[in-house]
Amino acid sequence: MATVGNIAVYGAYGHTGRFVVAELRARGHLPLLLGRDRDRLRALAREHPDVETRRASVDDPASLDRALDGTDAVINTAGPFAATTGAVLGAALRAGIPYVDVAAEIEANVDTFTHFADSVRAAGTVAVPAMACYGGLGDLLVTTAMGDWTAADEVHVAYALSSWHPTGGTLASGAVSARRRGGRRVRFTGGQLRYHDDPLPTLEWSFPAPLGPQRVIGEFTMADVVTIPSHLAVPEVRTYLTANAVADLLSPDPTPPTAIDERGRSAQTFVVDALVRSGDTERRLTATGQDIYAISAPLAVEAVDRILTGRTRATGVVSAGAAFDAPDFLDALSGHLTLHAPADTHG
Repeated sequence: MATVGNIAVYGAYGHTGRFVVAELRARGHLPLLLGRDRDRLRALAREHPDVETRRASVDDPASLDRALDGTDAVINTAGPFAATTGAVLGAALRAGIPYVDVAAEIEANVDTFTHFADSVRAAGTVAVPAMACYGGLGDLLVTTAMGDWTAADEVHVAYALSSWHPTGGTLASGAVSARRRGGRRVRFTGGQLRYHDDPLPTLEWSFPAPLGPQRVIGEFTMADVVTIPSHLAVPEVRTYLTANAVADLLSPDPTPPTAIDERGRSAQTFVVDALVRSGDTERRLTATGQDIYAISAPLAVEAVDRILTGRTRATGVVSAGAAFDAPDFLDALSGHLTLHAPADTHG
């Protein structure tokens, strides 16, 4: 892939930001390293001495404007996204460039669609939120599984993680979301997000072989409940997470991920199982891979690459499935994901 100008990465020194920077470089793009912490930027610059760094803070719009000057796109990897999205996306609009983020926070993604849809569309540009394992990947799988269907009765997205060692950013984002919800839980039912206090059930989900049946926490709601119904006619979207991963995430003393390979990935493996039901017919598509944080990098970078090369289907604030040719996008990630698509089932 030929170099396509400067692509800014806000929060470049964070866990996911580092994966994004490495992916950009591997694909021939020129990253620009942005963040608010001068010392962490300098440390990252020592690893990439030929790459420019610029300090910018979401509390200082002028610094963001300076940081994005001369860039072609920005990828926001800095959470909590409730605090960063508005500022970075606003600066992207002023700079006239596309915006992509890796937000998993449900409310932050709702805010992006709600508050920026008109302005991004009016600018004739593109903003793609939740371009990560949660939200973006699930949306691409569901959109592909839908195929020629224009509507479905139910969508289910089940996540199986071998373990979950959350980053500090994940924990901070989760705390922000919990405060915004007042401790309540959220589900997508009847065509809208609803908040509730019901306990979450423990169920069994039959993942495709070789994983098979696993205990999952039902309605452990992910960003898919924002991305999928933003463009698909589905009144029910339910997500699930394996019970072992929930226990890891909620541990009183969680440990961060540990790199085990030259790409910095952890040993964690994941399965994302997307099932779409219409009447008595089901369609299914499953992806497997390694490290939910690492997979966000090729997802976000592929999105930016397609935007900058004119391979988009819409302008405005759009999810991955609406913005791109979903089957082709997943095919482009074949070096990072393995797909399994069983035949349609009935009854």
